[in-house]
Amino acid sequence: MEITIKEFIKGAQEAQGVTVIIDVFRAFSTACYAFDNGISRLLDVATPEEAFALRDKLKAEVIIAGEQDEKKPAGFDYGNSPTEMLTGSLAGRTMIHCTTAGTRGIINAAGATEILGAGLVNAGAVASYISMIRPEKVTLVAMGYRAVETSEEDILCANYIKDLLEGRERDISKETEALRQGSGSRFFNPANLDFSPPTDFFLCTDLNRFNFVLRAVITAGGYAEVLRINMDH
Repeated sequence: MEITIKEFIKGAQEAQGVTVIIDVFRAFSTACYAFDNGISRLLDVATPEEAFALRDKLKAEVIIAGEQDEKKPAGFDYGNSPTEMLTGSLAGRTMIHCTTAGTRGIINAAGATEILGAGLVNAGAVASYISMIRPEKVTLVAMGYRAVETSEEDILCANYIKDLLEGRERDISKETEALRQGSGSRFFNPANLDFSPPTDFFLCTDLNRFNFVLRAVITAGGYAEVLRINMDH
């Protein structure tokens, strides 16, 4: 198994084989909590405009969640916040998800044979799934802060998955805790409280909380249908 780590949108565009798009803070953490709180369907888009257009087209009871530059865009029902997913009324709903880094990474991974979304909350499940299907090539794409700046948490998650795939299980609890003073410090800035609460930090760093994989399929409509694949067997 040849494992490559790449970054940002360019990394997603260059990715080959089974491709894992990694966004710990907060896209795929948010997606996992949304599934856990009962959404029936998850659709990823790249821009808010596409999110509104898709909602109009579906004509179903749809909610839109996500962010642009961390904040919830006008007209969205929820931000890109695991905390909001825990407390929101999501059961049985279709959720359209749009973020600056994570969902754009999914949409840009056109060269992948299979696309998975990962955060620390489901990293172990992702590694188990890949080990089960045994692909020749795996690309781990750390999306980074706003998809332009290397982020410690995404690189940590990429290396953790790589280690698991190579048969090494290491304790990353100290590195995870260190994120609180590093890239995760923004969650503790009072100015960000409305859109980026401190609880999001703890929810996003709850390692292997979920034993399921997010598998994305890009549709002819240009959006991605994200499926939950449980690893409980």
